[in-house]
Parts: sequence; structure tokens; C-alpha cells
Amino acid sequence: MPQRESNRTNIVQPALLGVLLLVAGGFGYRALADFYRRPTDSVPIPHGTLAKLPLDLGNWIGQDSPLKEVVIRATDTDDHINRVYHAKDGPEGVAFYVAYGVNLRDLAPHRPEVCYPSAGWTLVTTDAESLPTSDGIHLQCQVHHFRRSGLVAADLTVLNYYIIDDRYCADVSLLRSKALRPTLEARYAAQVQVMSARGSTPAVAGDVVKRFAADSAPLLRALLRDAVAVAESGAARGPTS
Repeated sequence: MPQRESNRTNIVQPALLGVLLLVAGGFGYRALADFYRRPTDSVPIPHGTLAKLPLDLGNWIGQDSPLKEVVIRATDTDDHINRVYHAKDGPEGVAFYVAYGVNLRDLAPHRPEVCYPSAGWTLVTTDAESLPTSDGIHLQCQVHHFRRSGLVAADLTVLNYYIIDDRYCADVSLLRSKALRPTLEARYAAQVQVMSARGSTPAVAGDVVKRFAADSAPLLRALLRDAVAVAESGAARGPTS
């Protein structure tokens, strides 16, 4: 198998694996949802908004990796993208998943540090990172390294963060506060996950996911900010006759 095609396979598999693990890890949390039954809706944006994020993104070129309808329904999201991006000048690649939830509670349970161990991956390390970006705002995120032993041992590196009301948030604490406390409101929230290809060492994988996250975050943040502003403006004007 050509090296390029092998690299592509190693990236596409995590692109699907990551979403499935996040979905599976959320089922237990939903058992508590009735306890927190209150409106926690943020601003709806048109379906397909996230798909406007460029496939040609700086040094990266992407392709969509569509999810099955049953998986999309299980994610409880109102808009999403699931893609793989390859470096234009090298073999590096990442899986990239973004989820936008109008109901804030729906994003809270799907966290790598919870979902991956529940599926047999051992959490080895979690590092808090503050990455410089082109818009001058440091990206606050967490980088998780997982390992799975057995006949086919594997390492996996997952960078995760949230964009909440135009802010980068490294963990779920702000989202959880806004979802569960009636005195706090959120205009919008999105979860972002960048995953390495299997087979990379943790050091190399960590560098790759951080570089891609820093390159993509400003564009994603601006896309969400503009979409929410347009949606709010339309809501304020009300229906037209």
C-alpha cells in the first residue's frame, strides 16, 4: 500500500472512532438529564454553517468524512463537521470534529477523558495548553494521550476545547456552569476535537494536533461569531411577510 494511502487510512479510522466514543460516553450522563430539566438553549444557527469552514486551510487540505445518520442523531448536536486534514508538505494528518449544540446539556457529557476510558483506552497524560493563534488570542485547550494494550497496542492523542460565547475554554467547567445554573446564560457553544493518526508517537502526535488546532481555531471562532450574530439579527427582526 502506498505510504500516502496508508497515512490516509490511519487518519480516517480515528475520525470515525472519536465520534463513536464520544457518543457512547454520553448515554450514562443522559440518565441525569431529567434532574436538570430547564431551558438551556443557545442561539440556533442554520444547518450546514460549520461546513463553510474551508477545506483548504493554510498548510492543510481537508476532506469530509460523513457520519451515518444514526450516529448524527446520537450526538445530540444541531450542526457538526467530521473531517480529515492532511499537511500539504508532509505526511502528517488529523481527524477533526466540531459539534454545535443549541441545548448546552447535550455537549457536556461527550468528553474525551470520560468517553475514551469507558471504551477501553487508558488515559496516560492530560496537559493544559495555551497556544498562540493568528488572531492574537491564545487557544486554551487540553491534550489527552491515551493508550490501549493487547494484541494490537495503540496510542491516541486527542486535543479538545470549547468555544463558548467567543471564548476559548480548555475544559467543560464553563459549559457545565452555564448549562446547570439558571443565573448564567450562553449565546452559543461548540466543542472541538482534533485527533492524531494512530501509530504516531505521543510527542509527534501532540505537536501535530496543536499545530492544526492553532491554525484552524481563529477561522472557526470567526465563523461561529458571524453566524450567531446573523441569527440573532434575524430573530430580532422577526418573521417577514
